[in-house]
Amino acid sequence: MFYRPEDGHGLPHNPFNAVISPRPIGWISTRGADGSENLAPYSFFNAVAYVPPQVMFASTSAKDDRGDTKDSVANIRDTGVFCVNVVEYAMRDVMNVTSGPWAREVDEFDKAEIGRAECDTIACSRVVGAPANLECKLTQIVQLPGEANFAVFGEVTGVHLRDDCLVDGRFDVTRYQPLARLGYKDYTYVKDVFSLTRPGET
Repeated sequence: MFYRPEDGHGLPHNPFNAVISPRPIGWISTRGADGSENLAPYSFFNAVAYVPPQVMFASTSAKDDRGDTKDSVANIRDTGVFCVNVVEYAMRDVMNVTSGPWAREVDEFDKAEIGRAECDTIACSRVVGAPANLECKLTQIVQLPGEANFAVFGEVTGVHLRDDCLVDGRFDVTRYQPLARLGYKDYTYVKDVFSLTRPGET
């Protein structure tokens, strides 16, 4: 099968997200200029650089009460900071609650009964008990082609690692089983890992 996206795929559901999978989930916490807080998952998320460490996530829709975007991007525009919270399999249901199209005044930490703590390097809350939290300072927001597509880039200024996820000095993902997004309504999680040595490495 071949199709041009501009012509449509002719399938019952768009296969694009299913093709590019699994995708890590960036559970983004932000604080507005008025002190209100927001927590929302984004599956267009990844690390993009080592030195300095940098991450990105993309928001691809808008809400009527936020104009051209959603709460996360609107808050980051105002404050210049955000926190990425890593989602484990055990937190799948509360993460899902925070994905709803809630009004801007709804605090998803409260809505999903999720514990919060203040970040160390930025003025923002992080998810208590998450396997890891990445405190980030905004570097740029890039408007992508399309009506409400924004890519947000940030430099990581602080990293929290849950102690039980550290094994012999390594961050062990099998200790918490990271949740990942597939296509449609599907998810998966990591429970098995294997290693490969690149050519030229020892």
